[in-house]
Amino acid sequence: MADHDHDPHHEHGSELSETQLRVRALETILTEKGYVDPAALDAIVEAYETKVGPRNGAAVVARAWTDPAFKQALLKDATAAVATLGHVSPVGDHLVAVENTSGRHNMVVCTLCSCYPWEVLGLPPVWYKSAPYRSRAVKDPRGVLADFGVSLPKETEIRVWDSTAETRFLVLPTRPAGTEGWSEERLADLVTRDSMIGTGLARSPAEMPR
Repeated sequence: MADHDHDPHHEHGSELSETQLRVRALETILTEKGYVDPAALDAIVEAYETKVGPRNGAAVVARAWTDPAFKQALLKDATAAVATLGHVSPVGDHLVAVENTSGRHNMVVCTLCSCYPWEVLGLPPVWYKSAPYRSRAVKDPRGVLADFGVSLPKETEIRVWDSTAETRFLVLPTRPAGTEGWSEERLADLVTRDSMIGTGLARSPAEMPR
């Protein structure tokens, strides 16, 4: 379990709460004045959460699957490697990539708040910030994975990484079989947000629409 050393003088949760209050107040004013359509705003947020952000991470994973030198650089210093693809953290946190293997599965949680690598995964899903996930991921990671529909062999080690305000994690999922010779763009379509958190696996070719 990685250490989770939050600075009490810079409590991430408090900062988020203040920000959320400001955003909500601004959204209310703009909506009342007719400047913002709430439905359109929701669509923008959903797109960033499920499409734009995770596509950045998927591109990183696909490059690692096809470029051994980039993969080595990613596992050595993910912050620097990801920056070469144009994805730079706006808050200066350090990104660490952890690789899934045949004998180890990695999963990420933030036990104190909701620290998350926004630059490569977009907005954190609601469940990532929930108390049940934050506690159960540590106590019963195999059970949490089962809830997400992921069943791993009993001999597979599950390692849980605890994100902090300073250190965020990106899971490098195992490349699906049957994808030899695929382009990076095609491979990226197999990478899901959950597979980069570790609560899911990359899609198999059979799961892709024909």
